[in-house]
Amino acid sequence: MRTDPVYEESDIMAGIYGDGIIALADAYDVTLIETMRRSIERLFDEARHTEGGALPRGPQRWYVEVAPERIDGFVPIISHRWFQAVCDAVLGPDWKIVEVGFDIPFPGATLQPWHRDFAAPKMTLEGRQINSLAFNLTAVDTTVEMGPFEIAPGTQWDRVDECPRGMFPDPLRWPRYEARKVAKLAQRGSISARSALTIHRGTPNVSRHARPVLVIGVDGPSATNAAHHDLQMTAEFLAALPENLRSRFSGRIVEEITAVRQNHVIEGLIEPANSGY
Repeated sequence: MRTDPVYEESDIMAGIYGDGIIALADAYDVTLIETMRRSIERLFDEARHTEGGALPRGPQRWYVEVAPERIDGFVPIISHRWFQAVCDAVLGPDWKIVEVGFDIPFPGATLQPWHRDFAAPKMTLEGRQINSLAFNLTAVDTTVEMGPFEIAPGTQWDRVDECPRGMFPDPLRWPRYEARKVAKLAQRGSISARSALTIHRGTPNVSRHARPVLVIGVDGPSATNAAHHDLQMTAEFLAALPENLRSRFSGRIVEEITAVRQNHVIEGLIEPANSGY
């Protein structure tokens, strides 16, 4: 008799509130991930021919936001019990997906400065609560040469008061992150969840291969990240979703999907010397 896995709330909370990142290996069949990868490649080709379609995140590194229904395999991805269990445990019962996109470091991508994806809200700095999550699914088997994602565990609680927008710690802080850093060599079929406030960076891609990663942003009721994104979907897509997922999106219903107008430009990744972030 098959026994479905139990994803303990205490384990989820300990990971997100401790290291700031958790992961599940072999969550998806590789064939599903290959389907997802082909979607990403097709959508990137479209985005690079669309004004504002692909935003730079540093040399040879791009970020593209898309409509969920344009990612083949997206519904099975968010239907996974681990994805939903993590959202329920950390964000409560009223979580919503606010962002779908992908990051691609190509060969030649360089070392990013240590950063977080947005300023820490008062709820986190003073209330010690995490109210949003970022899920990542790699589309390839990551090697050291591809420039893996590095994270400094436990730094989601750090104050970054030295820059007005609270995203880029002063280089004087970097030795601490260097000492704590962990490289994530994610493999196809795995999924991770993290606080986007945990200090992290992309590393140089010295391989001959791109390293595409799907990104899903999820907010709890008190988070405001939806204001930085333009999630859109058709009524047909929404109606075809499993009933338990129809209320899980914060976006607009459109007759026809158009290129996403991206609002979350991170100039500090383009011009690292910019102290405004």
